[in-house]
Amino acid sequence: MSSSPYPHRQQFDLPHAGSGRPVHRLGIIATVATFGGLLFGYDTGVVNGALEPLSEDFNLTALSEGLVVASLMVGAAFGAVFGGRVADAYGRRHTILLLAGVFIIGTLGCVLAPGAEFLIGSRFILGIAVGGASATVPVYLGEIAPSEKRGSFVTRNELIIVAGQLAAFIINAVIFNIWGHVDSIWRWMLLVALLPAIALLVGMIFQPESPRWLISKGRTEEALAVLKQVRSPERAEAELAEVTHLASEDAKQATGGLSDLGTRWVLRLVIIGAGLGFFQQLTGINSVMYYGTQLLTNAGLDSGVAIIGNIANGVFSLAGISVGMFLLNRLPRRVMFLTGYALIAFFHILIALTAVVIPPGPAQAWTVLVFLVLFVFSMQGTVGPLTWLMLSEIFPMKIRSFAMGICVFVLWIMNAVVAQFFPPLIEAMGMTATFSMFAGCAVIAFIFLYTLLPETKDKDLAEFEREFKAKYGRK
Repeated sequence: MSSSPYPHRQQFDLPHAGSGRPVHRLGIIATVATFGGLLFGYDTGVVNGALEPLSEDFNLTALSEGLVVASLMVGAAFGAVFGGRVADAYGRRHTILLLAGVFIIGTLGCVLAPGAEFLIGSRFILGIAVGGASATVPVYLGEIAPSEKRGSFVTRNELIIVAGQLAAFIINAVIFNIWGHVDSIWRWMLLVALLPAIALLVGMIFQPESPRWLISKGRTEEALAVLKQVRSPERAEAELAEVTHLASEDAKQATGGLSDLGTRWVLRLVIIGAGLGFFQQLTGINSVMYYGTQLLTNAGLDSGVAIIGNIANGVFSLAGISVGMFLLNRLPRRVMFLTGYALIAFFHILIALTAVVIPPGPAQAWTVLVFLVLFVFSMQGTVGPLTWLMLSEIFPMKIRSFAMGICVFVLWIMNAVVAQFFPPLIEAMGMTATFSMFAGCAVIAFIFLYTLLPETKDKDLAEFEREFKAKYGRK
């Protein structure tokens, strides 16, 4: 056994997680749980193509268009906190089941909305489900996966989120081009999300609870039964012993919640996590994913080509996530984060310069499109999946969902701010000033992460907690 930063704390050498049936069972669990990510992606991406026919039906102004888009993100901010607290109290699995029901209710409300006000309210409800899923699904995946596979399992959710956005772009284009003459065609675009919501609800009925959550509640026999489904027998016993030992020591301290923010090392982790969510949104990625078609039209492409260009953003986003998943278990987290923000700043500067150097017209528009897809690829290959992975890794077990809820609340509020104000910002400041601002934010993010971000690669969740507390807990 290796030495511990705390002499009274026992550390455990974990056997191999196993192969065959445990791996197969883990795959099924991850597939079902990531329907939450698919809904996250589809519900945030579908508005990109649905906004134009929706605006015509409800006579929306620029302000009310922003409210339609941003209302989901505001709901998601509160859903992240709501989901985190419920997940801590009642379990990850039960929370995901509840969120699946909210997805269904919110989707039907949007589809049947008689007016803009009802639609905005329904998208707020839908956002509660999106935010809850964004906070709960990565935690569930991170806690049920073995430490050596945690990165690929958690980032699989990010892959599915991006796939959901790409699916929304493609489905919107197909529905609009074939049935665009049908009244209220946007309702059918939104209705598609009902299918994965039902699949999530039905599928999660048959999935187990997080073993780490069960241990935190003293339900060790149930936790061992779950671990034996997804680990080799030897690994299940060893992991149960390690997490039970850590949970028993944590139980002697204050219960997870606001009181824990008074602990210096915990507060430091929450500040890091909130910074991750804050700066991820200030990359401008969701300006592209929500307003990509309008952005390309403003750059000089006609509407037909702009729709195709928007699909290209989705394709490069998915490709970037795929590359990121390949690199996650090969490169340190810090290296990928810092490289990602450096590339983001670089491509934003190129976009800003393009608007100055190349005269308005097709040449400028195609150049902007090239740099946009390179930015999307770089962002989604590094910062995108890593943000969610780090949020699922860095917090102590007993406050993991609570702390992640705070950080994801910050992320979604910034998402809402970007969604609401990006169109008037582009109109008032132009592309050069707007993307220069995004580049500056990326530089600040680089400095923030270089200074504060810890390394979590190849560390068990319990091992990381011990090391971080040893370094910062006694100061």
